Order: sequence, then structure tokens, then C-alpha cells
Amino acid sequence: MAPQTAPAQPPLAVLMYHSVSSVREPSLRALAVPPERLREQLTALAVAGYRLTGLSEAVDLRATGSTEKVVALTFDDGYVDFLDAALPVLSDLSASATLYMSTGHAGEPASWLGPHAPAFGPLLTWGQLREVAAAGVEIGSHSLLHHPLDVLPAAQLEREIRDSRDRLADQIQRSVRSFAYPHGYHGANVRAAVARAGHDNACEVGRRLYTSADHPLAIPRLHPTPDHSGADLVRLVADGGPQLLPRIKQAAQPAWRVTRLLAGHLFHVKLT
Repeated sequence: MAPQTAPAQPPLAVLMYHSVSSVREPSLRALAVPPERLREQLTALAVAGYRLTGLSEAVDLRATGSTEKVVALTFDDGYVDFLDAALPVLSDLSASATLYMSTGHAGEPASWLGPHAPAFGPLLTWGQLREVAAAGVEIGSHSLLHHPLDVLPAAQLEREIRDSRDRLADQIQRSVRSFAYPHGYHGANVRAAVARAGHDNACEVGRRLYTSADHPLAIPRLHPTPDHSGADLVRLVADGGPQLLPRIKQAAQPAWRVTRLLAGHLFHVKLT
């Protein structure tokens, strides 16, 4: 009798949200999903049979060989609207998520957005973040000051990653396993620093599904926007959406990294 082979694991959809609100600025609109739209999107996934979890939980399920239908939910930056608007939706659906906190900005606006910093409101205070963690949401690190990490000097890179994780672990009294790269930028040296700091999974942008061929410290995510209906999101999770543009962006990353390095060194300009 031929030996039985384990069924191939399906790709994992990891969703990348930011603010749970509405904004008028065209350049930021795609980063804000209103609460009612978030509820529609996640309800459609639950009705379609998906289990909604945080990223580390989804990674652990895959490690056991599970073929369960899972979608991992992630929220970047750590805005107060996660507590006020997203958490009630997650609770109603018995869902969880991973919230990535930019620790150096706790209780403050997102200064990396420049003149648009007030658009999403402030980030969570430490007390609010502990409330989110107590509700069962995984807290991950989004670095200290939200710098593009792949163009930082080595010593600053280590501080951005290590100090953020240490501060989070101290404040929430939980281990911090997961990391999200600010602006999605990373390279081999950044991934190595993330691993040295004690993280076992990390996510980029990517705009595609996560497969066994991908590195666990470079997990790609899909980006729901306020224009995605619930049905749209179910389709996106199933097939990953069009892949031409993500492939072009991936191929352009080395050249874009060099451009950002030169802009920083020669003109003291931070391109994101």
C-alpha cells in the first residue's frame, strides 16, 4: 500500500487594516475602514466558514498541519479607534486579531504621517493597550518610531526593534512574538534583527496570500479598503486578487531601497 501523504495546506490570507474610521484625505482613505464596513467584511468571512484569528495563532495552526479555513486579522499602528470601534466587532463575532503597536508614539498622534497626523486620532495609551490585550487580542511590535527599517544604521535598527519589544512586554506583561515592518520595508539584515530580538513571525505588505514558500519573517498580507464589500473580501481571501502589480512592486524593491538610502544620506529626506 502506498504511504498516505498529508493534504497540502491551503494558502493563508492575512488581512492588513489600519484605522477603523472614515477620513476625507484622498491619500489616506484606503487606510481607514469605517466600523460598519469592517463589521460587514468580517461577518461575511465568518458566514463563509472562516475562523478569524490573530497572526501568531494562525501560524501555530499551520504548524500543526491544520487545514482549517482561517483568516488572520492584523491592525497596524495602534490607533484608539481599535479599542472603540474594532474590538466590539471582534467580540460580537468571537474573533481575535493581532494589533501592532508603534510603541514610541503611545498616546500621541501618528507623527510619521506629517501634516496628516491628526487624521486617525491618537494611538492607544499604555492603559488602553493593556485593556486591548486583556480582551484576548495579540499585541505585536511595529517598531519604536515607525521608521523605514531597511535604511537605518545597524545600531539604530537594533534599538528600534529591541526596545519596542522590551517596552511592550514590560507594559502588557505578555510575550511579544509578532512584528510588522513599518511601511512594509525589510531586508535580510532587518529580518535577522527581528529574529534576534525574539520574534518568530513578522509581516510585510505583499498584497498576496501566504504560502509555505514564504519566509515566516516576511508574511505577505492583503489590504482591505472601505471599497471592499463583504462579498468582495470573501473573493479576495479566496484567490488573493490580481497579482501583476504586487509582482512588479516586489521586483522594484531593491532599486527603491537604494533610492531611499541616497535620499536620506544626500538630502536628509525620508521617503516612504
